[in-house]
Amino acid sequence: MSRSTCLPLIPAALAAMIACAQAQPMQLPGAQPFNAPGAQQAAPSQPGAPAQPRGPSMPAIKVAGEEAILGKSLHRNGNHGEATFIKTASGYGLKLNLDGFQPANLVEPCSVSFGEEPVPVTALGRPAGVPRYRLEAPICPIVFEVLDGAFLVVEPAEPCIVEAAQCRIDPRGLWGPDARTIAAQAREIERARGTAERAVREGYRTLTAKSDPVEQRSIAREQAGFSAEREMICRDFQREGQVGFCAARITEARAAHLRARLGLGTEAKSAAKPGPRPAAPRPAPLSLTPTQ
Repeated sequence: MSRSTCLPLIPAALAAMIACAQAQPMQLPGAQPFNAPGAQQAAPSQPGAPAQPRGPSMPAIKVAGEEAILGKSLHRNGNHGEATFIKTASGYGLKLNLDGFQPANLVEPCSVSFGEEPVPVTALGRPAGVPRYRLEAPICPIVFEVLDGAFLVVEPAEPCIVEAAQCRIDPRGLWGPDARTIAAQAREIERARGTAERAVREGYRTLTAKSDPVEQRSIAREQAGFSAEREMICRDFQREGQVGFCAARITEARAAHLRARLGLGTEAKSAAKPGPRPAAPRPAPLSLTPTQ
């Protein structure tokens, strides 16, 4: 008898169990089940794994339209000159008076009036997320952006010299109400600034996540420089330390700019309360247009 014939015979049931075990790898309790042949299985989420990238998102902010300054008396830094944004038959205009100093003697005051009638302004769209206009005045072309109860002059880059009046005028900066008239709104203004601050932080975070490393460094520098830029614009605004009007409006403007860069809507209607259907446009009250 050969050696192989001396081995004990394996019962049929035991042989079937051994063959089944050899056909499948061993699976420990609690492990993920093996895929069937030809099937695909998503990898299980791992603790600490990066989250899926989100689309552009920012907290809702109030984006003002032209009605926010219509007919209001506004002043540079809250207490210099006077400007009134007016509805005209062909669009909008700006009545503007500026005070300044004589070019040859910068301590000698002077003033320039742009006339009794409003000077026409040309709409330039919303390149920075808020309405932008250009004042059609050859003696000092001005570009400004409409904010909530104020406007920000972004051009010219330097003061204007009005030769006919021998006066150096500087329209740059924020034009807003006399701070003494809005002192009672200080808490409301502070809350608005807090909302805008959160929107700015989220906007920069989202913008950074969508950018390459080179752009991220540029965005980081921009974000770091915003506080200094805001301080420079607002440092001379009337009673800024008590009311904070200028800082709130500049922060809202930056939030609107970030929304525009992210491709998010910045129309003025986004700040309105939702309704069942859009309301029909109403003409501006006649009382808003000052009469002389």
